[in-house]
Amino acid sequence: MPERLSREAVAMRVARELPQDGYVNLGIGLPTLVSQFISEGSGLVFHSENGVLGYGPLAEADEGDPTLINAGGQFLLPVPGMAFFDSAQAFGMIRGGHIDVSVLGAFQVSEQGDLANWMLPARGAGNIGGAMDLVAGARRVIVAMEHTDGRGNPKIVRACSFPLTGRRCVSLIVTDVAVVEVTSAGLKLREVAPGWTPEAVQEVTEPRLLIAPDLREITL
Repeated sequence: MPERLSREAVAMRVARELPQDGYVNLGIGLPTLVSQFISEGSGLVFHSENGVLGYGPLAEADEGDPTLINAGGQFLLPVPGMAFFDSAQAFGMIRGGHIDVSVLGAFQVSEQGDLANWMLPARGAGNIGGAMDLVAGARRVIVAMEHTDGRGNPKIVRACSFPLTGRRCVSLIVTDVAVVEVTSAGLKLREVAPGWTPEAVQEVTEPRLLIAPDLREITL
């Protein structure tokens, strides 16, 4: 198989999807890297459900402040205009429909846009966090993830076998091999990683992919 994109490259591609001056929540894991690749002047305001609004890039471990973290416990760099509040207010912003985009990781995404990202049944435990609120309250949900799991099994599936976070909530899937749009007609392959063909992407994807007429290579 051709080489896959790095996690940083996936985050860079997701960053291109974020709206000017939008309010964006980044889930734990790969999605948190997106804040590292925002251009100056974008006007983006990042929100975290632990009670932070308007944060910037992640801080290095040796320059981190343990009182300044995101929902995943990662250190944040202080930036002018940051606001702090309790988690009840943070969830009120989500439930009130004030988040434009939620970027989340996933264990599985179905061809209907169902999302499973809070429990791996084999482990017998999970942590829902704010994911259910985010997929119900955000105006758009983007999934950022590896295309297959550690055993090479597709994570884009016909139907999720893991416990669901939300039904028909995902709009776009950005992986280390492709960009896939969820449409009413099915999953549409819009972009492929360098060296990948539609046929190679289909081999690691369970449902049938529709090929966009303007299919192109992922650029960052």
